[in-house]
Order: sequence, then C-alpha cells, then structure tokens
Amino acid sequence: MLLDIIHGFEQNPFFFYTIVFIFALCVGSFLNVVIHRFPIMMEREFKESCEDYFGTECPAQQSGVDQEGFNLIKPASCCPHCGHSIKPWQNIPVLSYLMLRGRCKGCKSKISLQYPAVELLTAALVTVTAIEFGPSWGFLAAAVLTLYLIAMSGIDIKIQMLPDAMTLPLLWLGLLLSLKPLFVDPSQAILGATLGYLSLWSVYWLFKLVTGKEGMGYGDFKLLALIGAWTGPSMLPLVIVLSAMSGAILGLGLILIQGRDKAQPMPFGPYLAIAGWIAFLWGDRIMDSYLATF
Repeated sequence: MLLDIIHGFEQNPFFFYTIVFIFALCVGSFLNVVIHRFPIMMEREFKESCEDYFGTECPAQQSGVDQEGFNLIKPASCCPHCGHSIKPWQNIPVLSYLMLRGRCKGCKSKISLQYPAVELLTAALVTVTAIEFGPSWGFLAAAVLTLYLIAMSGIDIKIQMLPDAMTLPLLWLGLLLSLKPLFVDPSQAILGATLGYLSLWSVYWLFKLVTGKEGMGYGDFKLLALIGAWTGPSMLPLVIVLSAMSGAILGLGLILIQGRDKAQPMPFGPYLAIAGWIAFLWGDRIMDSYLATF
C-alpha cells in the first residue's frame, strides 16, 4: 500500500508537491502556536523550578499566563487582546488572515503578520525539501529538520533563547539517522556534532577572555552541533561563513532601515538555521561550484 502511494507520487510529482504544500501550511499554523506558547511554558517551568529549589514563591510571570495545564494544545486559540475565541473557519492558514483583513473578528485589533508569514515560509521550505528528495524517508527527515529550524528561529527571535527541548532531540535524531546512514555515516555525524559544538564554544571563550563580554549563548553551540550531526564536519565552514554573512547583511539592514541600536544584542540562532538549512540541501553543490572557480 505504502509503495503504491510512493509510486503514485513519483508518477505525479505536481500532485505530491501540492499535497506537501497544503499540509505544510497547516503545520506552519501550529508552528505559530509553538513560537508563542513554548517560551511561556519555559518561563513557567523555570518559575516552578526556582520555587522548588528556594522554597519560596517567585515573582509573577511577565507573560501573565500561569494556567494549570497550559501547553501547546490547551487552552484553545484566542485573540491576545480581547480573548475572542478563534473558530476553526477563522483559523485556516493564510486564507483566514486575508478574509479577516488582518484584524480580529471581535475587537478589530491587528493580527501580526508573523502568522501568515510563518505559514507561507513553512509551506515553501518544506515543499523545496520535497522537490529535492522526492517521496522518500529522506524527505520526511528533511521536513522534520526544516520544521524544527523554523520553530527554533522564531523562538530565538522572540526571547533570544534556543530551547534544549528542541535542539537536543534534533541532535540525537541526526546521530540516529546516521546509523542507516541516511545523509552521513556515523563517524561523520559524531565528528560534525563535536566540531560544531567546540568551534563556537572556542569562539565564545576567546571573545569573552578578550572583551569580558558574552558574544553568544550556549544554545548556539548546540544548534551548530545538531547541524553538524546532519551534515557532517565538511559543511561546518560553509555554515559558519553563510551565517556570518547573513547576520552581517540583515543586521546592517536593520540598523540602516529601522534605526536599530548597534549595542542591542541580536539572536544568532536564525542565521545559523538559515545557513545550516542551505548547507544541508545544497552544500555539496555550493562547495563544488566554489572549488571549480580555482
């Protein structure tokens, strides 16, 4: 049965890409929930851990959310301004935003552009992985990597933190997939993860010793480690160069266009995620093209 479905997708690639695009739109809608709620769940967990350790009640959460059982599923989605419950037909990816003209049905407050943007970005990137890998286990694994990188980037932009609950499972998944091997063999995955972590860890401590400041967080080390587990060590220089270039270009753009304060810290995770995703899909071709010029 499964082989028949795969064969049908291979015979009708446009149908396969269409199904992937629509499904990824829906998953992108869920990623918006993850990006919004996961930091709140992390904050609540940290508060509870502090209370257990110190034996006293910690200050109230800045998010103002402390419901019992609050998670990625409960409570149901609602407007953050007026509490208007979002009906299923008001939660259709992209289409609902357009039909509501970017405003809440209840209080007419503006709905952030983040929601349709994340949905479209998710659909586009997952569809690209479908085009690259076709209907295969490689596509499913690449889609999981893509979804996690989008969610982690959104969270890092929001709170400048990369959750261990996301980076570590994806790191272990990359190592497990190497046993097949699906993308790289075990020795390359282990070496990629180790060198990925140590490279940024070394830069962090060198920068701190020279300036006395912290240039990045430990979550960035783990993110590059998981990228190394999926791509192997040979892609790490490309990831570092691409992430530095994208960070410099986008950072300069924010300073020039939005007047962003140069001293204001910027999350590095999204740039690593962009570079890692590009290197994962097209790293070999990029390196071959670069070497062919010499």
